[in-house]
Amino acid sequence: MDLRKLKKLIDLVEDSGIAELEITEGEEKVKIVKSGSGGGEAGALPASAPAASPPAVQSVSAAPVAPVAAPAPEVPTSLEGHIVKSPMVGTFYRAGSPGAKPFVEVGDTVEAGQTICVIEAMKLMNEIEADKNGVIKAIMVEN
Repeated sequence: MDLRKLKKLIDLVEDSGIAELEITEGEEKVKIVKSGSGGGEAGALPASAPAASPPAVQSVSAAPVAPVAAPAPEVPTSLEGHIVKSPMVGTFYRAGSPGAKPFVEVGDTVEAGQTICVIEAMKLMNEIEADKNGVIKAIMVEN
């Protein structure tokens, strides 16, 4: 199941009144559960995985940041801009391979469609692309 489809499913759960959604496509199975009762965030989980905490966020000025599957750190109030949360639960990597140069660094200018990180989920490496143009102000997570 591709990343765009997962994002659409998460948005569907977030915008609707449903609490959870389970989809099966062939051998792939995804369960999306809205966490908390206060209109919390939805996270994509493999069907056999227990519910996880919301993904961490990273703050940038008009540019997306790399998502992770860890508790969200406090975002400093001095950082303003576009905040992107992980579209899925997985392992965060700043670079495409061990020892390689990270996709982005603080201060880098990014364009929409540029790869900013990789999330490994269910043994698949998913490149996460910037959805807006901007400058990276902070990277709130590490490998």
